[in-house]
Amino acid sequence: MLGGELAPDGILLLSGQLGAGKTVLAQGVARALGVPANQVQSPSFILVREHQGTVGRFIHIDLYRLEPGETESLGLDEVLAGEGVKVIEWAERLPHPPASALGLEMRVGGEGADREILEIGLDRQDNNVEGSARPGAKSQEEQR
Repeated sequence: MLGGELAPDGILLLSGQLGAGKTVLAQGVARALGVPANQVQSPSFILVREHQGTVGRFIHIDLYRLEPGETESLGLDEVLAGEGVKVIEWAERLPHPPASALGLEMRVGGEGADREILEIGLDRQDNNVEGSARPGAKSQEEQR
């Protein structure tokens, strides 16, 4: 389970188009930490929401409304270095993604039926992004 892999202080970077399921995945991670899924909503106007679950702390960050240059002054380095599992939506807007983070790119197929999750690896030397299908990744349709 992804939430268990990230606990206690992991970072999950989510990227992908609008409606790809980033918030739904964040809700699943929160559930694994004992946070009710209905408490995890896209924090687009607040940017950062913190939750204390029965299993651990969950921090949900959404950078949708920001440009990459605007994220540097937020002090996210302190949040990311702190306690708890951190999930960042629209992580491609981070100027310097943490090297220890797991990156996933979510894609929606034709007419929104098929979803694909790719694990993203960043080559820190030249900032090339490499993607590969995450082993065991299933579309939302397959998970039902």
